[in-house]
Amino acid sequence: MSSRSRSAFRSASSSKSHSHLKQQKHSCSVRSDAPHRSKSHQKKNASEIKKTPISPELRKVIIFNKPYDTLSQFTDGQGRQTLADFIPIKEIYAAGRLDRDSEGLMILTNDGILQARLTQPTSKSPKTYWVQVEGNPTEDDLDKLRKGVTLKDGPTLPAQVERMDEPNVWQRTPPVRFRANIPTTWLAITIIEGRNRQVRRMTAHIGYPTLRLIRYSMGNTTLGELQPGQWKEITM
Repeated sequence: MSSRSRSAFRSASSSKSHSHLKQQKHSCSVRSDAPHRSKSHQKKNASEIKKTPISPELRKVIIFNKPYDTLSQFTDGQGRQTLADFIPIKEIYAAGRLDRDSEGLMILTNDGILQARLTQPTSKSPKTYWVQVEGNPTEDDLDKLRKGVTLKDGPTLPAQVERMDEPNVWQRTPPVRFRANIPTTWLAITIIEGRNRQVRRMTAHIGYPTLRLIRYSMGNTTLGELQPGQWKEITM
């Protein structure tokens, strides 16, 4: 093949390949945008809410008592229980997650500014957890949490920590596993951070593993009388 023929062949192949890629790109965008809008919605999370003001009449705020063994998201590819099993409202997203093995208050909203105010550390929005730990920590132990402890991802900010009577709450399903002859203690722990499994890691750090964790409040919003799996719309 002559050099001129080879050049023409490369040019034609490049043009053909470029045209094919354009067709593929167009084809993919049509498949994702048209019949599968619900999948697009499923992949969104709270960080994708637009941080623009929303009028009070359009704002939606839902409080929900997340049951144990429920994911704090609307979809899951493994068939596990999610928010969609309880909440039928669309286009709302969690203002902060709650671990699968934790229970209690979640706030969901379509307002990105509110979501940021409730979750970003700079907002210093307090979150209070009712925490059942194994053992009987002393005041010296609790003072460590009040001053801040150093975890693998760095030191924690000082927390408010108080002993509390066992709260009058629902029985967990499945029940908490206790070890014979070892007492348990309930604590009210308030933090303004939101690291992954932070409260559990804090109590483990001082030698008292968390057995049960219930988020009772976020800011001025409390769980109230909601039972596991119940939700209601509020104004904020």
